[in-house]
Amino acid sequence: MRLRTPFAMTALAAGLLSAAQVNADSVDLTMYYPVAVGGALTDVVDNLVEEFESEYPDINVEAIYAGNYDDTRVRAMSAMEAGDTPQLSVMFSIDLYELIEQNAIVAFDDLVETDEEREWLDGFYPGLMENGQLDGKTYGIPFQRSTIVLFWNKDAFEAAGLDPETPPENWEEMAEMAATVREASNGEQWGVMVPSTGYPYWMFQAFAFQNGHRLMSEDGTEVYFDDPAAVEALEYWVSLATEHNAMPDGTIEWGTLRQNFLEESTAMMWHTTGNLTAVRSEANFDFGVAMLPMKTQRGSPTGGGNFYIFEDATEEEQRAAMTFIRWMTAPERAAAWSIETGYMGVSPAAYETDALQGYVEEFPPAAVARDQLEHGTAELSTYQGGRIRRALDNAVQAALTGQMTPQEALSQAQQEADSVLRRYAR
Repeated sequence: MRLRTPFAMTALAAGLLSAAQVNADSVDLTMYYPVAVGGALTDVVDNLVEEFESEYPDINVEAIYAGNYDDTRVRAMSAMEAGDTPQLSVMFSIDLYELIEQNAIVAFDDLVETDEEREWLDGFYPGLMENGQLDGKTYGIPFQRSTIVLFWNKDAFEAAGLDPETPPENWEEMAEMAATVREASNGEQWGVMVPSTGYPYWMFQAFAFQNGHRLMSEDGTEVYFDDPAAVEALEYWVSLATEHNAMPDGTIEWGTLRQNFLEESTAMMWHTTGNLTAVRSEANFDFGVAMLPMKTQRGSPTGGGNFYIFEDATEEEQRAAMTFIRWMTAPERAAAWSIETGYMGVSPAAYETDALQGYVEEFPPAAVARDQLEHGTAELSTYQGGRIRRALDNAVQAALTGQMTPQEALSQAQQEADSVLRRYAR
């Protein structure tokens, strides 16, 4: 049965309380969560929590905004060390290995008790589950999930003599179109910007995958940063500035890139689909959204945050936390979350709701990130993930700022990663 309001109680929600088996006494839950894009997402989360508590008065959820993804991981782990572990958290999907290594989280397979719960667990897009599963068990439930998409300014394309309805299909076209925009604007507007702070490894992973290369092993114990296909990918990224004069030299800030696009400083940007709703509400020009351009294949890593439940929570708290997570990821809620933010609906059922079907029909860009899952890959995730990503981030930035060649930078990152991961080799 489909209801008319996004956050209304569904038949699924009605059955969750008995499944949670909470006592008459209320259960208090603390949840940390991040925000990695602009917009009033904290208000959206607060409204969802308020709606949940009105339907489940015996479960109280204190939702605490904890900064970006890295901040949230640090805060959650610090709380655990201090003996004040939250019951659940939204954190990077790629935090999985670190959380398991610290014995911090529980597998949802060990919490499900009914066929209905198993059906829920099996109902998410497989491409969004890759970063949340290990050794046949599910530890992370998709929530604010994304792929990288290409935003382009149709007015800028038309002014440059380009077809405003045709985004670049491949690397060559993106470089040519971006250079055309730069030249047509007499240097007033950049053709393309790809952020290289915040999550440079994520953008680089997209380039590498588009060149037919996967950066890591499935078990998180090896990386392949200095492969020729990876080097070629970084060389192309660098060339957008040095050869094509289509992108600014040096680093481009993640946090201000959306504003650069809205202010028409650039005609194209690569960014998370999590910015989609904010761009739609703030852009004063006609824009489009497309899958990323390809080299040998299309592709984008998935990204974003998963729900986790902590090992230190009591059984009662874990069951209540799962009740909340099931409620938050139910199709109607997932659809509403996608509409409010631009993040993906995390299950096929979300896109079958009246709300999201109607929204996609009205605003087709809302389906681009979902459709790109067909060409997706798991986000870079390894043991000692923070150190590995930092080595790759440094390499990308060293190449983009001209401190090292792409080959030198990625060879150094490979050596650093090998030394860290050596003890995890299987």
